[in-house]
Order: sequence, then C-alpha cells, then structure tokens
Amino acid sequence: MAADSSFDIVSKLDRQEVDNAVNQAAKEVANRFDFRNVDAGIKWSGESIEIQANTEERANAVLDVLKDKLVKRGISLKAIEAGEPKLSGKVHKLGVTLKEGIAQEDAKKISKIIRDEGPKGVKAQIQGDELRVSSKKKDDLQEIIALLKGKDLSVALQFVNYR
Repeated sequence: MAADSSFDIVSKLDRQEVDNAVNQAAKEVANRFDFRNVDAGIKWSGESIEIQANTEERANAVLDVLKDKLVKRGISLKAIEAGEPKLSGKVHKLGVTLKEGIAQEDAKKISKIIRDEGPKGVKAQIQGDELRVSSKKKDDLQEIIALLKGKDLSVALQFVNYR
C-alpha cells in the first residue's frame, strides 16, 4: 500500500527580504523630493517597523513606499499590519507589525474549506501554527493548493514540504 502524500500550509516571512525592503524604502524616502524637510523616516523598532513624518499624510505616503518595496520583493501585504498614525511630540508615528503563523481561527477556516470544497479523502490536521494536508492522491493535493490560492483569506499562505 502506498504512503499518503502530504504538504504543509504555513505563513512565514523571509526576514532578510523584509529587511531589504525596509532599507530600500528608507533610501527612497531619504532621496525623494516630496519627503524633504518633513522629518520622514522608516526604521526597525524591535520586531516591528516604525514610520514617522510630520503629518499623517506623509506618514501614510512612507507606508505606501514600504508596501511597494515589499510587493516587489515577493512579500504579501497580508503579512503586515499597519496601525494608524499617532501624534508623538512634533511627529506622527505609525507602527507596522509583521504577522507570522496561522492563527487557530484561520486554521479552522482553512480546514473547513478543505473538508467542504476539496476532494474526498483529503485530511487536514492543525499542527500549532501550520496545517498538514494529506491524501492518497497527489492530484488531490494540487487541487487543494489551487482551491486555497483562489480563496480570499486574511492570511498569507505558503505551501511547503510537498511529498
């Protein structure tokens, strides 16, 4: 009897790519004419990214530059969560947090989608902050990947360990 084929559904970030995107955004903000004399900047603040500018609009414009750089580096915008610009002294600061791992509720939603809409005989197990999907047929697994890519989920998904 053949063993089951499987793959894992994860939500992870390539930290180096995020760091590169932040550095590129910082360079662009430093060099762009519309960001001159507005105290605009972007930097790491522990595990999150901090954006600052002298107005809310400029802070949001810096966020747009960061989003553009993340997309160009292949990082999904679903993996970041930006707050609202808050006045801190003379500058507006905006915090951007990075989301990794699949939350329990999201994992249950994905598992339900696989059960309800996927081919019969496909099993999905929640393992911490990831899901393992297994089936006897590899074609069923490819069908599940296509199904999940077509759904508008609130989390960025990657499919790894396909065997």
